[in-house]
Amino acid sequence: MIDPTTDGLMPFQAMEILKRAKALEATGRSICHLEVGEPGAPPAPKVLEAVRQALPAAQGYTNAKGLAELRAGLVDYYQSQHGVAVDPEAIICTMGSSSGFILAFHAAFRPGARIAVTRPGYPAYVNTLLGLGFGVAEIPVTAANGWRLTGADIAAAHARAPFDGLLFASPANPTGAAVDRAGLQEIVETCARLGVTFISDEIYHGLDYRGPSVSALELTDQAIIINSFSKYYCMTGWRIGWMVVPERFVRRAEILQQNLFISAPTLSQIAATVALGERDYAEEQKAAYATNRLRLTAGLAELGFEVGAPSDGAFYAYAGISAFSNDAMDFCARMLDEAGVAATPGVDFDRTDGHGFVRFSYAGTGTSVEQAIERMGGWLRRR
Repeated sequence: MIDPTTDGLMPFQAMEILKRAKALEATGRSICHLEVGEPGAPPAPKVLEAVRQALPAAQGYTNAKGLAELRAGLVDYYQSQHGVAVDPEAIICTMGSSSGFILAFHAAFRPGARIAVTRPGYPAYVNTLLGLGFGVAEIPVTAANGWRLTGADIAAAHARAPFDGLLFASPANPTGAAVDRAGLQEIVETCARLGVTFISDEIYHGLDYRGPSVSALELTDQAIIINSFSKYYCMTGWRIGWMVVPERFVRRAEILQQNLFISAPTLSQIAATVALGERDYAEEQKAAYATNRLRLTAGLAELGFEVGAPSDGAFYAYAGISAFSNDAMDFCARMLDEAGVAATPGVDFDRTDGHGFVRFSYAGTGTSVEQAIERMGGWLRRR
């Protein structure tokens, strides 16, 4: 039996907190859920109706790459949202972004290759890479630069210890930081110059509060694009996403999909096809996040958390807790048990410096955000 502690695998603390929060709710406790990046709204009504109509007939496998209708819809999406022509044969529908990462890693790299990620960053990046036998290179980003990665950061890290790939998200989890078009261009060009394969995690596209999200496909046809219906389209539990793969990786990625996952869930693909046409509904949810974003950022600052400007995108606030604690795990455990507020300790995203940070999600309801601020205020005063 492999001891997970020997190869660096760590629990996904956001899910650990969620498990504890659900257990408390089962005893009758009221919990404000700010721990997971899960939209508070359901999918658009037309999405749910389409699934109802599809049952019980739609129960078989689909093409490994996905329904032709869904891939055609994604072609239209890239043309209308990004002005890019995408070959439908380069699109693979996946079980959320999670299986997309697995396919990307195995399609583009050999076992043992080193993949760079930012620190702080989404914890599943590191854990998935380690679990699959790849090496990890972490590139620190800091609040001083708005948590944004630069080409200079990449070049400096590569000079210290070369790596084969870079996995990068904009907007990012946990900080919500996003690079603009020029910043993304710099990252793309730096990777090309260094011979580094670029994987662009675009799962939070659409949730950018400064303007339209920029896809790496607008700048290069050599990047692997990962996206999902989970966040913008409010479909976390449906486990449906997609990837756009450069021609040289398409066949290998398809073969891996056939063998590892067969195909994405049929009903979820039907739902996703309809969701692409429901952007007005998604924009309504985004407007609610935008309100929550300002209220939570202001509330945390008033309570003494270290927060800068509201996040560029996604739906997270990454807050310093030095005024209260130097142990984010203990802080979050106590805040959940004593105040009924669930948030994620920063060590989930940064094993080195995350002990001084907590991530709050404002993807839920405005009421939950307001209640959380009130509860935290009372709890901190009592402490």
